[in-house]
Amino acid sequence: MKKGIVYLIGAGPGDVKLITLKAKEIIESADVIVYDRLANPRLLSFAGENAEFIYVGKKSSDHTLSQDQINRLLVEKANEGKTVARLKGGDPFVFGRGGEEAEELLEDGIDFEIVPGITSAIAVPAYAGIPVTHRTATSSFKIITGHEDPTKDESQIDWDIIGKDQSTLIFLMGVSNLGKIVKKLIEKGKDEKTPIALIQWGTRPEQKVATGTLETIEENVKKAGISSPAIIIVGEVVKLREKLNWFEKKPFFGKRIVVTRAREQASALSSKIESLGGEAFEFPAIKITETTDKKPLDQAILNADSYQWIIFTSVNGVKYFFKRMQELNKDIRTLGNAKICAIGPVTKRHLEEKGLIVDYMPEKFVAEKIIEGLSQRLEKGDRILLPRADIARPILVEAMSSMGMQVEEVITYHTVTENRDQEELLDKLREKMIDYITFTSSSTVLNFLAVFPDEATKNKLLIGVKIACIGPVTEKTARDNGLHPDIVAENYTIDGLVEAIKESLGE
Repeated sequence: MKKGIVYLIGAGPGDVKLITLKAKEIIESADVIVYDRLANPRLLSFAGENAEFIYVGKKSSDHTLSQDQINRLLVEKANEGKTVARLKGGDPFVFGRGGEEAEELLEDGIDFEIVPGITSAIAVPAYAGIPVTHRTATSSFKIITGHEDPTKDESQIDWDIIGKDQSTLIFLMGVSNLGKIVKKLIEKGKDEKTPIALIQWGTRPEQKVATGTLETIEENVKKAGISSPAIIIVGEVVKLREKLNWFEKKPFFGKRIVVTRAREQASALSSKIESLGGEAFEFPAIKITETTDKKPLDQAILNADSYQWIIFTSVNGVKYFFKRMQELNKDIRTLGNAKICAIGPVTKRHLEEKGLIVDYMPEKFVAEKIIEGLSQRLEKGDRILLPRADIARPILVEAMSSMGMQVEEVITYHTVTENRDQEELLDKLREKMIDYITFTSSSTVLNFLAVFPDEATKNKLLIGVKIACIGPVTEKTARDNGLHPDIVAENYTIDGLVEAIKESLGE
């Protein structure tokens, strides 16, 4: 059997968007993803549907696997002919032990590549508003392991030089040794008033920062409740945080928001959350699939020019209608003179990208308002084609039929329950790490609630969690099923939902 290949990938400091393009491409095609505690789990959402995930998280005194076991695991998976993406927090060669893993692979004749990542030594201070160099403060910096005990007899760190060095000093993995590091720096010549900062979980919503001087930092760290993983940064550049602190001023900073949309649609909402400083936790409650019985859809497409109106109620309706049209070797000429109605601006945009002009888009995207607008445009006896989901509300069909229209509803796609790992979500709820849950349809509400084993567990875990719904229909489904929405978007779009959450934070 041909051997596989191992990519030793720097997964960046935490913010999922700080991954490199090359790393993302490898994750997308890998057979196996081996990841540690410092790699953002959302990176796994880039992986293929059949990828195998193996967690090898390591923290102080608690190793899922030892380093030797991780090395052997990489060799074993490559010997099975698989492409392995080894995700390591930060950069694999900056205190990441990537060199040891590469040596092991080399000894066993396994091909490997190094994919550098953005090291936390630079990125984490940047997200705290601290540049590692600055023209008025220092023109150099040093990255030092904080894991080594400064009091041991033989040290690989030259403390005599460091104590007198005017460079910015960055200690990685040094929280447990903070007192000893501070004492050693003062002993070797650093002024007690030297600025210092500790940054925990930098670039993430739970980022915490404590600043002070070598004299005061230990007490300040205790007050701030900072623990591992954190970095220590020493030098005059720390003073710049007062002016340059940008990340913590974003409106969604510190908020983790659950996105329940289908996986292929989640990125739009997730990206908006992340651009505002929050972290999106993607937990798809639904999955969109093609219709299994294509005969009614095929018949509708082949007779499309016999309809006066075609009403598209969603982006998915557009996507799967035109996908099937292409499979039948048809194009927009097949639609003849049929007028086009789009429900919502995103649906309208997708239709325009197909080369179609949308004749009508209602101002409000609920059935009652749609019917009111269409009633002024339709004539009795008009044939209406409605390509949509299998679980769509019947009100639109019933209302138009009662007005004398001939409505043909064809199932274009199915909305089914997503197969997902619900334990991670439940763990985050237990640990009070979720601030908001967003719902964009009734089906996302119903499928999400199936996660909870019983009503009591649901009520307990959702204490303090705010519920945000995209509109009144989704809100009603939520209330009917025991939820209490805090936010309902008046504009029934993703932008409207994000803006509603933003306004609630302002309050």
